[in-house]
Amino acid sequence: MTVFIMVAGVFTGAGVWQETTARLTEAGGEVHAVPLTGVDAGHPAASGPVGLETHIADVIAVIDAVGPAPGREIVLVGHDYGIHPVLGAADRRPQHVARVVYLDCGMPQNGVPALAAVPDRALRAQLSDSDHSDALEGELAPPSGDEWRRWGSTAGLSVWALERLTALAAPQPLGTLLQPLRLTGAAAAVPATGVLCTRNGVGVDLLQQRVDLGDPAMAPLTDPRVTFFELPTGHWPMLSCPSALADVLLLAATGEGRRLRPADAAATPVHLRPFPLEVREVPRDRKGHVDLYVPDAKGPLPAVVLVHGGPVPAGGRPTPRDWPTLVGHARLAAAEGVIGVTLDHRLHDVGDFENAAADVTAAVELVRSDPRVDADRIALWFFSSGGLLSADWLRHPPAWLRCLAASYPILAPPSNWGLSGSRFHPVRAVTRAGALPVVLLRAGRETPEVAATVEAFVTAAEDRGTHLELVDVPNGHHGFETRDPSDETRLALRHAMRSVVNRLTGGGRTVSVSRV
Repeated sequence: MTVFIMVAGVFTGAGVWQETTARLTEAGGEVHAVPLTGVDAGHPAASGPVGLETHIADVIAVIDAVGPAPGREIVLVGHDYGIHPVLGAADRRPQHVARVVYLDCGMPQNGVPALAAVPDRALRAQLSDSDHSDALEGELAPPSGDEWRRWGSTAGLSVWALERLTALAAPQPLGTLLQPLRLTGAAAAVPATGVLCTRNGVGVDLLQQRVDLGDPAMAPLTDPRVTFFELPTGHWPMLSCPSALADVLLLAATGEGRRLRPADAAATPVHLRPFPLEVREVPRDRKGHVDLYVPDAKGPLPAVVLVHGGPVPAGGRPTPRDWPTLVGHARLAAAEGVIGVTLDHRLHDVGDFENAAADVTAAVELVRSDPRVDADRIALWFFSSGGLLSADWLRHPPAWLRCLAASYPILAPPSNWGLSGSRFHPVRAVTRAGALPVVLLRAGRETPEVAATVEAFVTAAEDRGTHLELVDVPNGHHGFETRDPSDETRLALRHAMRSVVNRLTGGGRTVSVSRV
């Protein structure tokens, strides 16, 4: 028999698991939803401040009460904040735990408090600067209504379910967020399963991309004992799809699920596969974090500055400016008679957009100061999550910015990136783009989460009369240049580049909407 021990996330206690618990019990499982001190009503009051160690003790008490027995395997399930007490307990009782399930949460590290995983950056900064001795005695009030979106995607939640989430919510003892997690490493030997809620911004393919990019933090996830499942819902699957969640947990308990391919596997990672167009090699001129591909033509010439996405590990090699997709676009621009530019920026984590934006600005200034460049005719082209960096240029487009392009971009930040209130929100920024032409390459087989941001952007642009040209790749996936090297992709790439170059070399800006 499988014994599921469930630990809820921030602001939520044992009651949130009711429907999932019923389904697991019907399937023959034994289920214990852990009541957490200071959160669950009716739980014995703590004798002092409630911290993370208090909740770890709550989980250990349930493990010990269940006890080891032949034919019974304990599976610990931690949702959101709940993974911190789960890992703390697994680290102290590794011999009693058959598997740990990470339910739509990160990978806590030794010595790091749960506060580091809170998506709301303003709240993180506020609590980080507070007097911890006083904060350990305090509580954080739960959100309500739309405020829940600051803590994760509410996709999939009905009005009734959202109201129920609010009704079940309780204040979170601040000590549980501020007290560092202490691990000996024993829990690393316990098999694990990640359940990813894709409407909250992360799927298995994205994790594989991070592995392929050489992120050392991802290497443990390629262990054969680590599996993954996806649920097409938001951050609270126990309320949006409790039966589907239960089914996934039952499979996870048996070791089922997808596995990640190690970075050193024989297959060439998608981002390092060849550019699908044959383009003539152009000498590269490297200046700092910028590479210029200058055609053999009389200047000064317009330039197309290519901005990669991420996050990209700081130590990953090659760096983005040497990736086939970026180099291919730069050479394609040079073949059209303009200067192609690739660059590296410091988007190494979702908290690095400020640094990345500063790097892009510096790169543009460096390019415009080059005597071979016509400083009054520049185009910016953004890829994937680099699309969020386009917001600054859409909001206040300078006169020398003649065109903005984007390929399979993310145009509104995912809920769990903590950027919803930041300036990196192109859907809002495009309403101030004025006459700036925008060329948008859209993947027909884009992930639903990214596709939703693109459609919101298109709607906002059309409502404001933005000059928007849509170049569709109906059978293309995210990263279609190297993932889908078809004739359809090749035609779209050539058309988009010529559209951008025409706006650099042609006349003024017009206002219209067109599709290709």
